[in-house]
Amino acid sequence: MVSALLWHGSPSRLFRRGLEDGHSFFTSPPLLAELTEVLNRTKLRFQIAKSQLTVTELLADYSNSTTNVEPIWTPRIVSDPDDDVVIGTALAAKADYIVTGDLALLSVVQFERVQIVSVSDALNAIALG
Repeated sequence: MVSALLWHGSPSRLFRRGLEDGHSFFTSPPLLAELTEVLNRTKLRFQIAKSQLTVTELLADYSNSTTNVEPIWTPRIVSDPDDDVVIGTALAAKADYIVTGDLALLSVVQFERVQIVSVSDALNAIALG
Protein backbone atom coordinates (compact mmCIF):
# COMPACT_ATOMS: atom_id res chain seq x y z
CA MET A 1 0.00 0.00 0.00
CA VAL A 2 2.93 2.32 0.55
CA SER A 3 3.74 2.11 -3.16
CA ALA A 4 0.10 2.69 -4.08
CA LEU A 5 -0.14 5.76 -1.85
CA LEU A 6 3.19 7.42 -2.66
CA TRP A 7 4.09 6.54 -6.25
CA HIS A 8 2.19 6.41 -9.54
CA GLY A 9 3.16 2.92 -10.72
CA SER A 10 1.24 -0.33 -11.00
CA PRO A 11 0.14 -0.54 -7.34
CA SER A 12 -1.37 2.94 -7.56
CA ARG A 13 -3.09 2.15 -10.87
CA LEU A 14 -4.50 -1.07 -9.39
CA PHE A 15 -5.83 0.68 -6.29
CA ARG A 16 -7.43 3.53 -8.28
CA ARG A 17 -8.88 1.20 -10.91
CA GLY A 18 -10.19 -1.18 -8.28
CA LEU A 19 -11.97 1.65 -6.48
CA GLU A 20 -13.37 3.01 -9.77
CA ASP A 21 -14.68 -0.44 -10.69
CA GLY A 22 -16.33 -0.91 -7.30
CA HIS A 23 -13.96 -3.50 -5.89
CA SER A 24 -13.66 -3.64 -2.11
CA PHE A 25 -10.37 -3.22 -0.27
CA PHE A 26 -9.89 -4.36 3.30
CA THR A 27 -7.55 -3.55 6.14
CA SER A 28 -7.34 -4.26 9.86
CA PRO A 29 -6.07 -2.48 12.96
CA PRO A 30 -2.71 -4.33 12.86
CA LEU A 31 -2.25 -3.54 9.16
CA LEU A 32 -3.14 0.12 9.74
CA ALA A 33 -0.63 0.24 12.61
CA GLU A 34 2.07 -1.23 10.35
CA LEU A 35 1.20 1.20 7.54
CA THR A 36 1.40 4.09 10.01
CA GLU A 37 4.82 2.94 11.21
CA VAL A 38 6.15 2.55 7.67
CA LEU A 39 4.82 5.92 6.48
CA ASN A 40 6.54 7.60 9.43
CA ARG A 41 9.96 6.27 8.46
CA THR A 42 12.58 8.90 7.70
CA LYS A 43 13.38 7.42 4.30
CA LEU A 44 9.84 8.22 3.08
CA ARG A 45 9.72 11.87 4.17
CA PHE A 46 10.71 13.22 0.75
CA GLN A 47 8.12 11.13 -1.08
CA ILE A 48 5.42 12.07 1.41
CA ALA A 49 6.27 15.74 0.97
CA LYS A 50 5.97 15.28 -2.82
CA SER A 51 2.45 13.93 -2.31
CA GLN A 52 1.51 17.27 -0.69
CA LEU A 53 -0.29 15.32 2.02
CA THR A 54 0.65 14.57 5.61
CA VAL A 55 0.92 11.03 6.93
CA THR A 56 -2.34 11.65 8.79
CA GLU A 57 -4.07 12.70 5.55
CA LEU A 58 -2.69 9.73 3.62
CA LEU A 59 -3.90 7.36 6.32
CA ALA A 60 -7.32 9.03 6.46
CA ASP A 61 -7.72 8.78 2.68
CA TYR A 62 -6.69 5.13 2.77
CA SER A 63 -8.97 4.34 5.72
CA ASN A 64 -11.90 6.00 3.95
CA SER A 65 -11.27 3.83 0.88
CA THR A 66 -11.14 0.54 2.75
CA THR A 67 -13.24 -1.56 5.09
CA ASN A 68 -11.67 -2.27 8.46
CA VAL A 69 -12.07 -5.83 9.79
CA GLU A 70 -10.69 -7.72 12.76
CA PRO A 71 -8.26 -10.38 11.46
CA ILE A 72 -8.92 -14.04 12.10
CA TRP A 73 -6.12 -15.90 13.83
CA THR A 74 -4.20 -18.11 11.43
CA PRO A 75 -1.50 -20.67 12.08
CA ARG A 76 2.07 -19.79 11.13
CA ILE A 77 2.03 -19.94 7.36
CA VAL A 78 5.14 -17.97 6.41
CA SER A 79 8.17 -16.86 8.39
CA ASP A 80 7.01 -13.28 9.03
CA PRO A 81 4.14 -13.08 11.55
CA ASP A 82 2.98 -9.84 9.87
CA ASP A 83 2.16 -11.95 6.81
CA ASP A 84 -0.13 -14.12 8.91
CA VAL A 85 -2.05 -10.95 9.84
CA VAL A 86 -2.48 -10.16 6.14
CA ILE A 87 -3.95 -13.62 5.57
CA GLY A 88 -6.11 -13.35 8.70
CA THR A 89 -7.44 -10.00 7.50
CA ALA A 90 -8.31 -11.45 4.08
CA LEU A 91 -10.09 -14.40 5.71
CA ALA A 92 -12.08 -12.13 8.01
CA ALA A 93 -13.08 -9.97 5.03
CA LYS A 94 -14.00 -13.03 2.97
CA ALA A 95 -11.71 -11.57 0.31
CA ASP A 96 -11.03 -13.35 -2.94
CA TYR A 97 -7.47 -12.07 -3.29
CA ILE A 98 -4.46 -10.79 -1.45
CA VAL A 99 -2.45 -8.58 -3.77
CA THR A 100 1.17 -8.25 -2.71
CA GLY A 101 4.76 -7.83 -3.75
CA ASP A 102 5.93 -9.86 -0.74
CA LEU A 103 7.73 -12.91 -2.11
CA ALA A 104 7.09 -15.03 0.97
CA LEU A 105 3.35 -14.42 0.72
CA LEU A 106 3.36 -14.95 -3.05
CA SER A 107 5.01 -18.34 -2.51
CA VAL A 108 1.91 -19.49 -0.61
CA VAL A 109 -0.23 -18.94 -3.78
CA GLN A 110 -3.50 -19.71 -1.98
CA PHE A 111 -4.67 -20.16 1.58
CA GLU A 112 -8.12 -21.62 2.08
CA ARG A 113 -10.26 -19.68 -0.43
CA VAL A 114 -7.96 -16.65 -0.77
CA GLN A 115 -5.68 -16.46 -3.82
CA ILE A 116 -2.40 -14.59 -3.33
CA VAL A 117 -1.36 -12.72 -6.46
CA SER A 118 1.07 -10.08 -7.65
CA VAL A 119 0.04 -6.56 -8.64
CA SER A 120 0.58 -7.37 -12.32
CA ASP A 121 -1.59 -10.49 -12.06
CA ALA A 122 -4.34 -8.46 -10.38
CA LEU A 123 -4.13 -5.75 -13.06
CA ASN A 124 -4.39 -8.42 -15.76
CA ALA A 125 -7.43 -9.97 -14.05
CA ILE A 126 -9.17 -6.59 -13.91
CA ALA A 127 -8.34 -5.93 -17.57
CA LEU A 128 -9.88 -9.26 -18.55
CA GLY A 129 -13.02 -8.37 -16.64
